[in-house]
Amino acid sequence: MAIKVNLSRILGERRIKITELADTAGIAKNTVMALYHERAKGVTWDVLEKICAALNCQPGDLLEYIPSSGTNRDA
Repeated sequence: MAIKVNLSRILGERRIKITELADTAGIAKNTVMALYHERAKGVTWDVLEKICAALNCQPGDLLEYIPSSGTNRDA
């Protein structure tokens, strides 16, 4: 199972820089960079809410569930 973060795609489509999002959302640039490069180990509800507010999007626009092949969900 994997969670894909689509932040890099969204920022690219909207031509928004990482620093601009960090300033607008009021979160640390390092936090945005970790999500942008899909290196984040987790994200708080507060950060997710601030990013969604700044980008006027839904959490489902930012995060995508990609199931692993061969995963047994009944185990």
